[in-house]
Amino acid sequence: MGVRKISAVQEIWDGFDFSYLLSILLGLIPSLLCITLHELSHGAVAYLLGDNTAKRAGRLTLNPLKHLDPMGLLMMLVFHVGWAKPVPVNMANFKNPKRGMAVTALAGPASNLLITVVFLFLYGAAYFFLGFDGVGGYLLEMLELTAYISLGLAVFNLLPVPPLDGSKVLFALMSDESYYKLMRYERYGSLLMLVLVASGALGRPLSALISAAFNALFPVAQWAAELALRLFL
Repeated sequence: MGVRKISAVQEIWDGFDFSYLLSILLGLIPSLLCITLHELSHGAVAYLLGDNTAKRAGRLTLNPLKHLDPMGLLMMLVFHVGWAKPVPVNMANFKNPKRGMAVTALAGPASNLLITVVFLFLYGAAYFFLGFDGVGGYLLEMLELTAYISLGLAVFNLLPVPPLDGSKVLFALMSDESYYKLMRYERYGSLLMLVLVASGALGRPLSALISAAFNALFPVAQWAAELALRLFL
């Protein structure tokens, strides 16, 4: 009986896809980096526009634990799209509340787009020098994955669905009455996003959109690789 149990465990172990587990682990650091800078950007821009709510809440920090939403992080690791714990913002502190909220909302995706460009450049610059095996290969994969995850976070958050950033930009174009009415339903958005992404209803078209955007930006990496070759070889 004991031998059969050991044999069954061995079969499960042999059949386990460790490459998938490794890809999830490799995505952990990029995911934490992307969500941290995303939320920090929201808080920093809000602070510059006159709202210190995020600062008083201790959210103007590079500590990823302060910004972590467990379900959002899990979604990023599995689907490469997800969310963090929203930075608190009091739009009443802005001189122009709706415009201030829209600018604050756009700061997150804008920071992720910048991260994508920077990491694509680093990926291209390091491509011929890190090698494709061992530690160098993993570092290259992590650089590329950081760029992809960051772009995914930017595209995902620009969707005009509460509580995503795109909804705050869209709502800013509405009348005050409609704006505040829709904002009341913001808290239900995360559950809706979870269902849409996990079911594939949103996940598949979103993945196609992110891949298309990533391919459009990939020439940054190619340019960086050519530049590195000219400078160092």
